[in-house]
Parts: sequence; structure tokens; C-alpha cells
Amino acid sequence: MSLGTSNAFDLRPDYIINVINKLGAKIVGFQFPEGLKRKGPELAKKVEEATGAEIIISGDPCFGACDLDKTLLEQVDILFHFGHAELEDTKFSEKIYFIETRSAVDIRPVVEKAVSELKGQVIGLITTVQHVHKLPEACAVLKANGKTCVIGKGDSRLAYPGQVLGCNFSTARNEVCDEYLYIGSGDFHPLGVALSTKKRVLAADPFSGEVREVDPSRILRQRSAVIAKSLDAKVFGIIVSSKNGQERMELAFSLKALAKKHGKEAHLILIDLVTPDQLLQFKVDAFVNTACPRLAIDEVGRFPSPMLTPQEFEIVLGEREWEKLVLDEITEEPV
Repeated sequence: MSLGTSNAFDLRPDYIINVINKLGAKIVGFQFPEGLKRKGPELAKKVEEATGAEIIISGDPCFGACDLDKTLLEQVDILFHFGHAELEDTKFSEKIYFIETRSAVDIRPVVEKAVSELKGQVIGLITTVQHVHKLPEACAVLKANGKTCVIGKGDSRLAYPGQVLGCNFSTARNEVCDEYLYIGSGDFHPLGVALSTKKRVLAADPFSGEVREVDPSRILRQRSAVIAKSLDAKVFGIIVSSKNGQERMELAFSLKALAKKHGKEAHLILIDLVTPDQLLQFKVDAFVNTACPRLAIDEVGRFPSPMLTPQEFEIVLGEREWEKLVLDEITEEPV
């Protein structure tokens, strides 16, 4: 698979080479999400041969634009971050260049396949940054089949209309529609939209050709079980991320005050990479996660004590009704 516009994603090697040559950069950093790391050495070789620059590839996990490798940034003249669009929180250095790795896959076949599964008339289109440039094509397919297409605009953390993040579904909340069609792979994004909007969501995967209705009931059962295990908790560890795009210290302080109001003990824990092993030494009855919202969902059952989201913590304390349970998000306004 070539490193230009490949069958999967465009890593923009010519653009990268031009930027390096224009700036005269000598040491250059590459940061990839997990699914693209294997392309790092091949791209680095191509760029080094074309520019004479030394490439350093980040080996640490990368969970999004919120998770910039600040240690690598200090070692290089410029850093190319792949797979994500720039966030408001990450506009702190002119040394960072975001390569969104747009997909070249044809989305029309899977959208056409999804038409027969859609029940509503007005369809909200949502996707990740990899396919956001293909939304006009998806709209054209829906319109040709008698549907009305809407593409909403989210808050300032979202770079494009129709874009959703694993921690922000505000684009969907701002759409007036009967149901949603998500174009992309994986379940987390469409499940988040289903829980956030309480509307039907179809997921159309342009790589596999699969069309399915997402069912949030399993996630709700898991989250209800975590809440139930935490109802008798007296001591809480409130996790705060040190990552630029995830740090919610103000929220953490407010949650600690809320715990005190209800006669509970709470401690703030500042941490960069949150893993089950990192939390083994903290003897608390339950954790509350203000870092990446996906942590509590993706790692459910693996932490040494139950891991609650801020909204679930409010349910445990009786400040929120069970029926108002939603996935945690990092947005302009509290969820």
C-alpha cells in the first residue's frame, strides 16, 4: 500500500516533505494513533530520504488530538500528529502540524445499502474526520433516494460540521432529524450519539460494507452495574488528566466539593496515562474519571475499584436521576 492516497488513508507525504524543506527543520517528530503506527517507519524512510531530516517516531499510546506527545515536542523542530483534527485545546504551539489522514474509500455503496434500513425521512449525517469530506456525497445518495439530509455543526471543539469525537457528540445534538446515519468503523461513536440523543442510529462501515443499528442496551447495563457497585462507597479517587485536551481540573474540584456535601471523602489524583495498573496503589472504594471519557467504558471491569463517569457519580450521590444517564463528554457546556 503506497504512502500517498492509499486504499485506506492519505498520510500526505508530499505536504510533509514540503513543510520540512520550507522550514529547514532538522529533527522532526511523528505521532500516530495505534491503528497507524505500523506506517511510521515506512513514512519516516521516505521523508528522511527526501529531506535529510531526522525523524523521531513517538512510541507512546495516542488516544486523540487531546493526547499530544509533549515530551517529543520538546525534542523536535516540528511535530506531525496523524489521524486527528486540531482541537481548541491543542493550539498552544506553532510547531504542531495535524495530518487528518482522510480516507479515500468510496462511501457511496454502503450509504446506498443503508437507505433501505432507514426508517425516518430526515436523516442526520455524522462521521469522524477521516470521512467528513465525503458527507456531501452521502447527502447526494440520500437525496436521490427521497430522504432529507442534515449535517449539524457542533461546538468549538469540533473542526467540521458532521464530525463527532469519542468525547464530543454535540454535532448530533444540534441536528433536527428523525434518526442518524454514522459513516465509519467501530461502535463507540454511534453508541455515544444514541445515548446522547435517545434517537435511532444506523452505523455504515465503508470498509466492511456492514450496516447495523447500534444497540446501547449493553453499555447501559454495564454502566448500571458500575453505579450499583459504588452506591455504598465512602472514599473516592477523582482522576484528573495532565494531557492538554483532557485536563478538567475545575470539574474535578466541583466533584470533590459535591462529595464533601454528601459526607463522602474524595481525593484528586493527577495522572498522565490512566491504566488499571497505575491505580492499583490507591485504596479507594471507587474512582471518578474526568480524563478521557472512553476510559471508564473501554476498560470497564479492569480497574481495581469501580470507575465512574462524572454523571454516574452524580447518580451515586443522588444528584442525578438514573433515567438521565448519558455518556460523559468533553464539551463547551456540562453534559
